[in-house]
Amino acid sequence: MLIIPSNISSAMLEHVKADFPFECCGLLAGKGDAVSHIYRMSNTDKSKVTYLMDPAEQMRVFKEMRSLELELKAIYHSHPNHPAWPSRTDIELAYYPEAVYIIISINDSRETEVGSFRIINKEITVEDIDLQ
Repeated sequence: MLIIPSNISSAMLEHVKADFPFECCGLLAGKGDAVSHIYRMSNTDKSKVTYLMDPAEQMRVFKEMRSLELELKAIYHSHPNHPAWPSRTDIELAYYPEAVYIIISINDSRETEVGSFRIINKEITVEDIDLQ
């Protein structure tokens, strides 16, 4: 089970709230089952229903992760006013089978709900995570 410490889970939720009503996106990295780093990514789509990470930013982050000997642990993004469940687009674009996909639903009242999944070959499996 992936363990996400409180400072990182808080930063993730702050990112979701700061970018509302647009989707936000980011990466979580660490070693073993523990997340130690959060990378807030820019959503170049600037959309309420999709996200696209900036490729140059993504390459810089992956390079930093390699230099720190970190592994990609999770990819997170928000679903403003939509459920915390993978959309058709999320399923189609799930290219990292080793990563947990974390989807954070947020509504107009800024209430959030977190869902976590593995998406492998377009198959969704609910994945438990430990948000501390």
